Amino acid sequence: MLNFRQDFIRFAIKQEVLCFGEFKTKAGRLSPYFFNAGLFNDGGSLKQLTEFYAQAILFSKIPFDMLYGPAYKGIPLAAGTAIALAEKDRNVPYCFNRKEAKDHGEGGSTVGAALQGRVLIIDDVISAGTSVRESIALIRAAGATPCGVVIALDRMELGQHTERNGAGLSAAQEVQRNYDIPVVPIATLNDLLGYLQDNPAMVQNLQAVQSYRDRYGIEHK
Repeated sequence: MLNFRQDFIRFAIKQEVLCFGEFKTKAGRLSPYFFNAGLFNDGGSLKQLTEFYAQAILFSKIPFDMLYGPAYKGIPLAAGTAIALAEKDRNVPYCFNRKEAKDHGEGGSTVGAALQGRVLIIDDVISAGTSVRESIALIRAAGATPCGVVIALDRMELGQHTERNGAGLSAAQEVQRNYDIPVVPIATLNDLLGYLQDNPAMVQNLQAVQSYRDRYGIEHK
């Protein structure tokens, strides 16, 4: 396990952004853990979070020219990640979209730098893939090229569509297949399991998460 991935899991648990219990997912499954990136809601935690995004991006070695954050959760993520990258001597432009196009002032459907070149999408998670689909359409309409998606946590479980048709792909894998772009997570379910295995006090959570992966995980289908 890469150190920054384990550090990210530890950080998310400490911030109570990654919680354990019984939670109903959008797919109607009862999950033993829940990740809510919206709870990184102060300056210190957002700074640390976007430093992890920057580390994941640089480690991935994906060639890119700018960052794009889909409204609304992606806006502070893209802005913060651009700052974190600049602090690592990689200064890149960023922009985000408006939910409704503006017809006065500077106008347009995006705010920030003009969409051009290879655009890296920054988001929190991929569930149904709707945000990614809309982002890719907007980027292409501007004449730019979507080159990847960076997310905080990959749950590595069957997507709702592929569970029905038996394709056996996760939501992230569906995006990779449908758009031929990589999806880069800061950490994955495997990283979470590795962290739990290394912490004996969390053995109860380990068993519950392992059972959930055995039932819904892409590696076991």
